[in-house]
Amino acid sequence: MLIGLLQFHKEVRIERLAALFPQPILFESRRRYLQRFLLLPQLSVALLWFPIIEHLIETYFGKSSRLFVTLDRTQWKHYNLFVVSVIWSKRAWPIYWIFLEKRGCSNLSEQQALLRPVIKMLKDYNFVVLGDREFHSVELATWLQTMGVAFALRQKANTYIQEEGKNFQQLSTLELSPGMKKFITGVKVTKSKGFGPLTLACYWKRKYKNRNLDEPWYILTNLESLKETLTAYKARSGIEAMFKDCKSGGYNLEGSKASIERLNRLVLLIAIAYTSSGLQGNKIKQLGQQKYINRLQEASRYQRRHSNFWIGQYGLLWTVGMEFWSDLAEQLMRTKSNKLPFFQRGQRAMTLIQYTL
Repeated sequence: MLIGLLQFHKEVRIERLAALFPQPILFESRRRYLQRFLLLPQLSVALLWFPIIEHLIETYFGKSSRLFVTLDRTQWKHYNLFVVSVIWSKRAWPIYWIFLEKRGCSNLSEQQALLRPVIKMLKDYNFVVLGDREFHSVELATWLQTMGVAFALRQKANTYIQEEGKNFQQLSTLELSPGMKKFITGVKVTKSKGFGPLTLACYWKRKYKNRNLDEPWYILTNLESLKETLTAYKARSGIEAMFKDCKSGGYNLEGSKASIERLNRLVLLIAIAYTSSGLQGNKIKQLGQQKYINRLQEASRYQRRHSNFWIGQYGLLWTVGMEFWSDLAEQLMRTKSNKLPFFQRGQRAMTLIQYTL
């Protein structure tokens, strides 16, 4: 029921969930009931979520396909959520997460603690760990290398590297301009420790539609080619889209004032709701009924506005709204008898969408 409330009302505040929770008891009793429920030990990421996400990965990814696993962190108020996710259909499915008991960036031990259970879970898959400039640590790259894990970690422009036979230089001094690419093998990274040899992929995206990256990508990797490194790192943006969906663009996670323990359980419920919506949206597309939920094309827009998550959410709301207002909807349709064939096709589409829920 809580997952259903999250889907309908896009709200994770306990006060709001208690106000909407369908139990015939006093509001204060509903609020305390939910507070107690969110402290149950059965609501464990390892016990409840790991089997679900393992099943989803096994179902939607082949053992021969490459998985893109990305690290990222989001902070609001005094909360600091650290997440590792797998990219699916330009969005991310959360695999594991922890709340950091501090503000600011994660350190190596926290990164290792987050990644260990994921590496164990995905040991039979071909996967690449992706990270933005927060995870530029050469120590993290070296640890992943010793674990036999592929990685692509973006570096800061002031990082020092040493090519074979040359002096140390900052990445910002490499001669790059928009549209250029470089793939430099056998480099040592950082002056003080000189880790290596590793590979550096450099790419400065060409200006397109008056938009341009302010600086190049410098990506430390152990992948074998520039193409597969760039393909992998471009997939990382799916986790940023997921954070937006879980916060202001979807479930308003930043509005919660729950304790860390309860908030961890709320994130678990969001993970279930979020992956469900994405899968429903994907099924609606496969059934060819997306046109009943949103516009298929928009003038002067390069990318489609609506994700599987959005289509899944609003497909659910559309069908439920039709059921709730069924009497008035039928009266309205009777006033437009000339549109009957269109209504019949729409009702069939609604039936098909309901099968995905």
